[in-house]
Amino acid sequence: MTDLVIGADGLARCAWGSSTPDYAIYHDTEWGRPLRGDDALYERMTLEAFQSGLSWLTILRKRPAFRLAFDEFHIPTVARYDDADVTRLLADAGIVRNRAKIDAAIANARAALELPEGLSTLLWSFAPEPRLTRPASFAELAPITPESTAMAKALKKRGFRFVGPTTAYALMQATGMVDDHIVGCHVTLPPAA
Repeated sequence: MTDLVIGADGLARCAWGSSTPDYAIYHDTEWGRPLRGDDALYERMTLEAFQSGLSWLTILRKRPAFRLAFDEFHIPTVARYDDADVTRLLADAGIVRNRAKIDAAIANARAALELPEGLSTLLWSFAPEPRLTRPASFAELAPITPESTAMAKALKKRGFRFVGPTTAYALMQATGMVDDHIVGCHVTLPPAA
C-alpha cells in the first residue's frame, strides 16, 4: 500500500482514508480541519484517549454512542459526573468500557473548567508554524513532536490524564493544528487562523 491511493470516486486520498467508507468520510470532512471550541476539542481529546490501544475505526463507529453517553461532551456537565455516572458508563455497551479512561474523561472535564483561558486557547497555543509543503509520505511524520510533548506536559501539569505526547500529536493531526495530509491528497484545508 502506498501512502496515497486513488479511490473508486477518482479522488486521491491518504491511504488510510481509503480503507473503509467510514474512514473516507472522516478523512474528507474532518481529519486535519482546524477545530476550535472547548467542548469540541474536549470531545476529540477524550476520543483520542479512548482510542489508545484500539483502532480509531472502533472509536469512530462508537462516536454517536460516546456523544450520547457523555452528554455531547459538554464540559460543565461531564465535570459534575459522580459515581452513579461512572457506573452508568461502565454498563454502556455502546462505548469503550474502560474504568481508567472513563475516570480520565471526567477528571479532564474538571481540569478544563479550571483553565482561565479555556481548553481551545491552551491547546492551540502548541500548534507549530504551518509547513510550507505537505509531507511526501507518512514516513516523514513522527508520532511525537516537541510541540506534542510540550502540550502533554502542560496538560498533565494542569491535572489532565491520558494525554501523553503520542495522544497529543494525534489530537493535533485530527484537529488541524498540523496538516499531515500527504502531497497529492484531494483534501483542501482552510487556514488554521
